[in-house]
Amino acid sequence: MTDPLFFEPARTFSVGEIAALTGADLANAAYAETPVSRIAPVSESGEGALVFVDGKRNAHHLTGLKATAVLCTSDIADQVPPGVAVLVTRKPQYAFATVGRLLFPTAAKPAALTSETGISDRAYVDPTAQVEDGAIIEPGAVVGAGAHVGSGTVVAPNAVIGRNCRVGRDCYIGPNVSVQYALVGNRVLIYGGAQIGQDGFGFVTGPRGPEKMPQIGRVIIQDDVEIGANTTVDRGAMSDTVIGEGSKIDNLVQIAHNVRLGRGCVIAGHCGLSGSVTLGDYVMLGGRVGLADHVTIGTGAAVAAASGVMHDIPDGGRWGGMPAQPMKDFFREVTYIRKLVSGSRKAKEGGDD
Repeated sequence: MTDPLFFEPARTFSVGEIAALTGADLANAAYAETPVSRIAPVSESGEGALVFVDGKRNAHHLTGLKATAVLCTSDIADQVPPGVAVLVTRKPQYAFATVGRLLFPTAAKPAALTSETGISDRAYVDPTAQVEDGAIIEPGAVVGAGAHVGSGTVVAPNAVIGRNCRVGRDCYIGPNVSVQYALVGNRVLIYGGAQIGQDGFGFVTGPRGPEKMPQIGRVIIQDDVEIGANTTVDRGAMSDTVIGEGSKIDNLVQIAHNVRLGRGCVIAGHCGLSGSVTLGDYVMLGGRVGLADHVTIGTGAAVAAASGVMHDIPDGGRWGGMPAQPMKDFFREVTYIRKLVSGSRKAKEGGDD
């Protein structure tokens, strides 16, 4: 449930406003002025709540529903109980998320943790740094020499913006984040503890063991990227590490040097991308996927959770397993192994008799 201790609605929205904002069709105009003050799952609905139910497979959630309004698909609209405003849309969850961001804007983009505005007198901003009007630099934050922070950006307590780094407008740099050797676009959200621009893991064999290969590249983070808590993005060795526009990276992900992500990629937690990996646009990696160095994943490809990718994946490929292979081959292999195990077990049981 939404907890008013942490998230208070920005204001109420009428059902008619929600229809206009989401493009949904309001089945009964008599509900147009009915106020909605919160979003909720169907299991915790009630007075003032907006919920969503997507498709026939979820239609059972409508039984006994007690909500102010429901976003649903047209094939189940006639099953909504009386007294509940019906908003018909092809994408109920998408419309629900749109309303949620408007009701609870600080849940979609974190706000300043303190009441500071502008540059806190307990922050350190180098005299040669540029902080645009409207940016907030909170207590304990550091903005290094020659750095630039755009208007509307929040640099949270104890975050560090390194020398000559650029951070665009309307960004959020969370607590204890370090941004070094990086150029960051607009509307980028980097959550607490993330480390951007650390040196990559590059060594050459020397007479006394591994010796450091200088890492002199940058990190380029394009507009509308989100990077989760405690994720690391290493700077390039000679060329740049690039995170493409609109990509979303979960917590505890490792992005090694020279990795290049296309636009709109989605990377779940505990993934590890080795050096010089390339992802096309709109690639999806499930949790705990590992990619070997110099692998290329084609545009629109998806890799199942806990897979180990050793070879390139073509555009649109659906791969999984360890080592990863096309999903149809993976499932065929699993089926064959299960049959072998089952046959072996039956033979053993028969022998015991």
